[in-house]
Amino acid sequence: MELNSLRQFLVVARLEHLSRAADELRIAQPSLSRTIARLEGELGGPLFDRSGRLRLNDTGRLFRDHVERALGELDAGRRAVAEATSQGLGAVRLASETFLTLTGPLASYKSAHPAVEIELHWSPPEDMARRLRAQEVDLCVASQPIHAEGLESVRLFEEAVGVGVPLDHPLAGRASVTIEELANEPFVTAREGHWLRRLLDRLFAAQDLTPKVVCESDEHSAIADLISAGLGIGLVPAFARRSATRAPAAWIPVDSPDCRRTLTLYWGADSHLSTASRLMRTTITTWDWITGEPQDTR
Repeated sequence: MELNSLRQFLVVARLEHLSRAADELRIAQPSLSRTIARLEGELGGPLFDRSGRLRLNDTGRLFRDHVERALGELDAGRRAVAEATSQGLGAVRLASETFLTLTGPLASYKSAHPAVEIELHWSPPEDMARRLRAQEVDLCVASQPIHAEGLESVRLFEEAVGVGVPLDHPLAGRASVTIEELANEPFVTAREGHWLRRLLDRLFAAQDLTPKVVCESDEHSAIADLISAGLGIGLVPAFARRSATRAPAAWIPVDSPDCRRTLTLYWGADSHLSTASRLMRTTITTWDWITGEPQDTR
């Protein structure tokens, strides 16, 4: 089996769509179809269900997991050799749902290790386990749990998530608020899949309610600005209140023990981490999230 064929298979398996996979790979679709057919012939069985939309079948999922691990180990070996022969620290690849929380430790790390190449990747949590197993990234920081085997983790911190409202909003002076009281309020929030949106939907579903979403945005700074401008209200983590660029708004605790987020660092249990990655892991796990400074580990 050719490595290029295996890499092409992984793209088709991820997208479950031949034409989109061909576009991403920048090859002709007939050529990609022949590659997949040849691979299935070598394996002795189909990897996809082709009744209607293309779907990865059980055999395909089994093969995908093995291919991800195999190619991940190969790439890790190349990086390990490059690190050993260059006598450097290597590089580090970090994925996260948001980098606002990580600006402090990232700045500190870059200051201490200016020669290290840092790659930052935005990633939804449902994609993080696959990327870690395939060793596409070294470390992941998630604001919601990743339930997958073969990962190790360290909880970084837990914090309350409150409601941000405009300063002139009727709720602005409240000491706390319930979900029921927010039932008819317009919400400005993140798109589906983001931890903030999942938390909002989960809190409302627990009360048999559905939030009234008037704006979805991938720009988290825009969410704060829209709340401040009076376009709606929204969930805001306590950490964001310490941001120097935050828009003026009132922050109200939510009367629910579940209105919280837990930030967790993940990495592959069997992955070879470069020296740069191990140093990044140490920087993040020893960061003082309250003061915004490195912890004194003496």
